[in-house]
Amino acid sequence: MKYVFSGTAALLISAAPVLAGGIDRGGQSLGPLWEPGNYAELSFGHLEPNVTGTDLPLGSYPGSERTGNVSSSYNALGLAYKHQFNDNWSAAIIMDQPFGADILYPADGSLNLGSTSANVDSTHLTGIVRFAMPENGFGVHAGIRAAKTDANVTLSGLAYGPVNGYNLDVGEDTAYGWLAGVSWERPDIAARVSLTYNSEIEHDFDVTESGPPVDPDGPGPIPALPLLDGSSTLKVKTPKSWNLEFQTGVNPKTLVFGSIRWVDWSSFRVDPDRFVQVTGGGLVDLEDSTTYTIGVGRKFTENWSGAASFIYEESGDDLVSPLAPTNGRKGITLAAIYTQDRLKITTGVSYYKLGDATPETGTPDAPRVDMEDNHAWGVGVKVGYSF
Repeated sequence: MKYVFSGTAALLISAAPVLAGGIDRGGQSLGPLWEPGNYAELSFGHLEPNVTGTDLPLGSYPGSERTGNVSSSYNALGLAYKHQFNDNWSAAIIMDQPFGADILYPADGSLNLGSTSANVDSTHLTGIVRFAMPENGFGVHAGIRAAKTDANVTLSGLAYGPVNGYNLDVGEDTAYGWLAGVSWERPDIAARVSLTYNSEIEHDFDVTESGPPVDPDGPGPIPALPLLDGSSTLKVKTPKSWNLEFQTGVNPKTLVFGSIRWVDWSSFRVDPDRFVQVTGGGLVDLEDSTTYTIGVGRKFTENWSGAASFIYEESGDDLVSPLAPTNGRKGITLAAIYTQDRLKITTGVSYYKLGDATPETGTPDAPRVDMEDNHAWGVGVKVGYSF
């Protein structure tokens, strides 16, 4: 029985960027690995977030200033090549940008957090080998992932008190991790279930810290000193994660698909030496995230198909890092797929309703801004060719 999408990576059915917990942008899906035969893919996506809020009172400042949009738009580029050696062995190379951040609180907006920013760029190159057993449908896959990452963080505004103006410049570093998983397939009904573990990746960054002079004894006799200035090495582990992905045909023209992704964001720490010595804490404190996706695809003609999917991520603690100023999300993606011979073109549009959150600073945590009624739009295109 010939099912639509039987050779399609259903969980990458839209090219629009994924938006999920922490600084998750790509979902680390291995979609191209499941395409039949030899396959090459190019994808491009664009996301337009709108994240705004209102200052809360701080000391003699009564608050109420609007922040302006603090989350910048961004692009996502992906490349993939999959080679089928024989009935049992295949391999793939995937380039993606699964993690990133583009946060900037406008200088003419919030007084509490104005000019605070975070920029994280991360590009991953993954090589995967898969061994499948067509006679019973089971398979195993494993691979190595190289991650090139750099970042820059600035803390600014009344909410940061004596460290207002602190900057962390993170030099580019490439580090390595691994992945492994199992799968089961039944091609006659387009059924597939796969479970993949993505290891953490430990970076050793060369970093430069700078900031305002800090008075170690307040109004005492010791003058303010440049305690925040210096260079050092910073260890940062990008988080481990689990991806459970599934699909099944319900009739020859309809496919149901979905995924569950868990990411260990609570172990993602950014603790620069001098900042920790002065403040007693690190720059980032995130909660683990679990993101659920469910969708349906339908074939309309020999050339045209469509799909709709829904995404849900549960909210956590309302107090969040100013560098990740949302809390949970719900979203919908609509996709159109055009197939002609060996060519497949997917276009997608996504809308996300972002959960309300309250960015905080200080020890103990103190709320500084209310983020409410925020959203994001994403669009993308993916071109795949089988040969």
